[in-house]
Amino acid sequence: MARYTGADCKRCRREKMKLFLKGSKCESPKCPIESRPYPPGEHGRGRAKESEYLLQKREKQKCARIYGVLEKQFRNYYEEANRKQGKTGENLLRILESRLDNVVYRAGFAKSRDMARQLVRHGHFLVNGKKVDIPSYRVSENDIIEVRRSSLELTPFVVARAEAGEKNVPAWLEVIPSKMRILVHSLPSRQVIDTPVQEQLIVELYSK
Repeated sequence: MARYTGADCKRCRREKMKLFLKGSKCESPKCPIESRPYPPGEHGRGRAKESEYLLQKREKQKCARIYGVLEKQFRNYYEEANRKQGKTGENLLRILESRLDNVVYRAGFAKSRDMARQLVRHGHFLVNGKKVDIPSYRVSENDIIEVRRSSLELTPFVVARAEAGEKNVPAWLEVIPSKMRILVHSLPSRQVIDTPVQEQLIVELYSK
């Protein structure tokens, strides 16, 4: 499976904002964007020439980086969203939000989407009673996601139980910390997705 293995903090600096790719580090003074709030590289401090295409490209890159999706898969998600009824940009965000790794992260069972992806890949979760180890697996309304019994005492899940309630869980999910269980009541509408993305710019980019 293709995946990005470079420095996550450089990606935040490139987008000039925190993408929260490193979990608790992003909340601490050690976050590089606090001391170097400009793009990486020799010319990072220079003023890039703004253009419509650049804004659209940066918005697409930001969205893909937040959810940890590479270009080919992101493009496939866009094409699927375009085929659905409704606004393409909103459909795209709903697809990304319904990924299993994102649901695990949103529920507070992992500090970052990267961590959630690793936990899923290692086979620690059941969806409706069946083991699922594919991070891009898409959850559906009324799905029940839970940590496997054999994994409950692993450090990440012990920490997640101890910190239950500290993270705001979106209304479309319900978390039962004592059972390490997530109930998917519905798929999210655009109004409840707090990802800082202007999806219309992504639609304009791919529509050219």
